[in-house]
Amino acid sequence: MYRHYHHKLKRNVVIIHPGEYLSTRENVVISTILGSCIAVAIHDPVERIGGMNHFMLPGEYNSRGHFSGENARYGMYAMEILINELLKLGANRSRIRAKVFGGGHVLHRSTSSHIPDSNIAFALEYLETEAIPVESSDVGGSQARKLFYFPQEFRVLVKRFGGAETVKLETEEESYLEKLRKQKTTTQDSSVTFF
Repeated sequence: MYRHYHHKLKRNVVIIHPGEYLSTRENVVISTILGSCIAVAIHDPVERIGGMNHFMLPGEYNSRGHFSGENARYGMYAMEILINELLKLGANRSRIRAKVFGGGHVLHRSTSSHIPDSNIAFALEYLETEAIPVESSDVGGSQARKLFYFPQEFRVLVKRFGGAETVKLETEEESYLEKLRKQKTTTQDSSVTFF
């Protein structure tokens, strides 16, 4: 994560990358850039607590037919850890709401073409299963997105971009995807409670 002061927004901005998340009570802006990845913004309107994650893959099915992946790079873990961190800050599970972003078709390798749709389906199914209302979403399409999330207000500014601007993002996502495919996760964070 990288934090800096944004003069136009007049707030500190915390930039999260794939595999990262932030839950906070602070009056900051959480920002990220998405191609095929998904970011889910969550908010408790009473406590004014919010957070956002950024993941590239839903995870893999385990022997019980459930998604697994003990790392915030994977959707299942990224969702569980974000919700747990919000609950630790005082959010009430029955009040939390979500907004979903990303899943753009910016990767052009044929082996990667299913990733955006899988990510979108996972995020929406997860939230429905957990009875977390989705207040809005901006998913799919062929453009990348830059997000600015105001967690205390549950407001998200979205800038879409495409064409030549996505070349660097596509290269970074392809490299990250290859790293994920090669990596074997051997540790599990015992502080995460799966609902």
